Amino acid sequence: MRFSGRTALVTGGSRGIGRAIVQRLAQEGAKVAFVYQSSAAAAEQVANELSQAGGTVVAYQADVRSKAAADDVVAKVIETWGKLDILVNNAGVIRDTLMARMTEEQWKEVIDTNLTSVFNFCQAATMPMMSARYGRMINMSSVASEFGNKGQANYAASKGGVEGFTKCLATELASRNVTVNAVAPGFIETDMTLAVRNAAEAEIKKRIPAKRLGKPEDIANAVAFLAAEETSYITGQVLRVDGGLTLGGF
Repeated sequence: MRFSGRTALVTGGSRGIGRAIVQRLAQEGAKVAFVYQSSAAAAEQVANELSQAGGTVVAYQADVRSKAAADDVVAKVIETWGKLDILVNNAGVIRDTLMARMTEEQWKEVIDTNLTSVFNFCQAATMPMMSARYGRMINMSSVASEFGNKGQANYAASKGGVEGFTKCLATELASRNVTVNAVAPGFIETDMTLAVRNAAEAEIKKRIPAKRLGKPEDIANAVAFLAAEETSYITGQVLRVDGGLTLGGF
């Protein structure tokens, strides 16, 4: 299997895109640890289902906004399995509202969860991966970084920051065989997009050349591609997985 002998850590892994990523990596042979914030029942279900199917999966509760928590989780993974090969920063939230109404708490929660967490976990993993001279870091962005959507100043800023951060870190780690890339999903069928889909799903599909919404598995496929050994010459890139939404055609 493609990830046999590899270890992986996924943040936000108990549902949606994160769950699909955990499943894909585990099914291809990786030992997978994932972080969840508060969905203990969902996290336990994911770990149990994949373990019963023959995978090696463990869950850690942690606040990804905390640098100390990130350091602790990464240390536990390395203590348990001896190394960390693949890091997927998937944890994210939305707190959409117009700027005139946006509170400081709504701004900080989105920036800290979506962007600061990426710094926290990447920094914790940097020295172990550099020392091992191997690593794959994949950070979750969004096509929202390209669009000026009303009510998403905090979300778009966080994802634009992820992309800039990814490119800078890629230049620092490339010589140590550690790649750093981002995946930018379009409209994906998850709980996070449910409100938007309920309000305008038909209109959204009209704007997508593929004429369908994406599935979490579409994103997991892209992550698995970037996490593979064969993609060692791809770094500092943002892979848009959006059915052609950002092409700008009519």
